[in-house]
Amino acid sequence: MNTKDIQTIPAKSIIYKTQSPSAWFGVDYNMNIYRGCPHGCIYCDSRSDCFQNKDFNTVTVKENALRIIRDDLKRKVKTGVVGTGAMSDPYNPVERELRLTRNSLELLNAFGFGASIVTKSSLITRDIDVLQDIQTHSPTIVKLSITTADDNLSRQLEPCASVTSERFEALHTLSESGVFCGVFIIPMLPYITDSADNLVQLLRMAKNAGAKFVYTYMGMTLRPGSREYYYEHLDKILPGTKEKYIKRYGLRKHCQSPNSKKLWGVLAEECERLGLLYDMKAITFYYKSVYANRQLTFL
Repeated sequence: MNTKDIQTIPAKSIIYKTQSPSAWFGVDYNMNIYRGCPHGCIYCDSRSDCFQNKDFNTVTVKENALRIIRDDLKRKVKTGVVGTGAMSDPYNPVERELRLTRNSLELLNAFGFGASIVTKSSLITRDIDVLQDIQTHSPTIVKLSITTADDNLSRQLEPCASVTSERFEALHTLSESGVFCGVFIIPMLPYITDSADNLVQLLRMAKNAGAKFVYTYMGMTLRPGSREYYYEHLDKILPGTKEKYIKRYGLRKHCQSPNSKKLWGVLAEECERLGLLYDMKAITFYYKSVYANRQLTFL
């Protein structure tokens, strides 16, 4: 990908206050530098019509992003945790050269803010040094998004993202460096990844890679726009699966796995056995308490 051809879009602000910080891993502010994502995940909710991004596979960059982020941070009366990765992956292929995510983390570090990152890319290991610096003064959490234990299936579902094994290698590297990290098993795709076997494999792989937590939603979101894209690609890679969705869910936006009750039991039992956190409140409390302990040690 030639970054010289990357399109830009205007922006007045990039860092926005969340409506309820305690509701989602204690994130106080959201930050999205990129719009669109080339990872090609067939189930991505960000393709939904409500987000008004018709060419989601193409990455655009917000103009003067670093200057705007700097000014946004300077204006904040209160520091807090800045989350990124909700609408597009902050470590998409363009980031390798543009380094906007890395530079934005350096700004968070300079202004005393924490970081919460969701990604499917092993590129995040490049920025371990900055994450370590942030963690000395503010809460820091990294969530590797992983849906399946099988590399071949991940190539079909997420064709341009790092495969599962690469993400677990990145998780291990992050954990070994002392960064608080874990696994997002989101979404859980009905009839595809919602088996007890896949879940147990992911939990054990997470533990072996040094994860402190896992978090999952036993289903997926299918809204207009993302639904059509998902069904089109299901027909290519898993013929007949689309019909199961249509029969069970119709036009529902939230599609819970038919195995969800059993899977919650498997999740709880296996996480307790492995010593993995799996409740959002517990995860939030722990990663923020780790920061407090690190700060006391530093002092």
